[in-house]
Amino acid sequence: MTEPTIVCPNCKTEIKLTESLAAPLIESTRRQFEQRLAQKDTEIVQREQAMREKEKQLSEDKRKLDDQVASQVAEQLKAERVRVIAEESKKAKLASAAELENKARELAELQEVLKSRDEKLAEAQKAQAELIKKQRELDDAKRELDLTIEKRVQDGLTEVRALAKKEAEDEQKLKVMEKEQTITAMQKQIEDLKRRAEQGSQQLQGEVQELELENLLRMKFPFDAIDPVPKGEFGGDVLHRVVSTGGQAGGTIL
Repeated sequence: MTEPTIVCPNCKTEIKLTESLAAPLIESTRRQFEQRLAQKDTEIVQREQAMREKEKQLSEDKRKLDDQVASQVAEQLKAERVRVIAEESKKAKLASAAELENKARELAELQEVLKSRDEKLAEAQKAQAELIKKQRELDDAKRELDLTIEKRVQDGLTEVRALAKKEAEDEQKLKVMEKEQTITAMQKQIEDLKRRAEQGSQQLQGEVQELELENLLRMKFPFDAIDPVPKGEFGGDVLHRVVSTGGQAGGTIL
């Protein structure tokens, strides 16, 4: 192993370092190196300590800043929340006031409608009561009128019956008188026919007179029944059945 050497700084002579010569130097160098190393370690520890302090300070500053920022943000959020709550409360109050106003107006309108309906209902009930009263009065008047009419009818029936009977009797008398007059006129015509028949054939003249008599009677009395008496029977030549305008038989003339 080659021994270490040193060079003189003045004469530039290379001197071999023996163990005896190098030991103090090595020891001195080692001590210096250890001192420097220890110093470096101390510096490093100090730097690390300073760095830790600085990091701690930075962390503390960061925490304070974060706390400050968070506090500011919280304050801003709180203020914004208060502002939003105030605005929303104002809007809600306005909306509530408008809604209450609408509700109050609707309630007033509804009350007016109910009042109008109550008035109309009262008027209708009053009108219904008046109508029922008038209906009762009309019913009472109708019953009185019916009773009066019935009484008058009952009272007038006797007069009507008597008048109808008298009119029927008068009409029948007139018809009888008309028929009697007609019969009288026919008898005169028959007498004339008899006189004429005496001038010709009794048989032929009689038949002609019978036919003429039948035709004359049918013309004069279209509603009566005029039937010839069959030849060979005893009695008159014509059977005259008198019929009234109502279709009832009034009598028979031979």
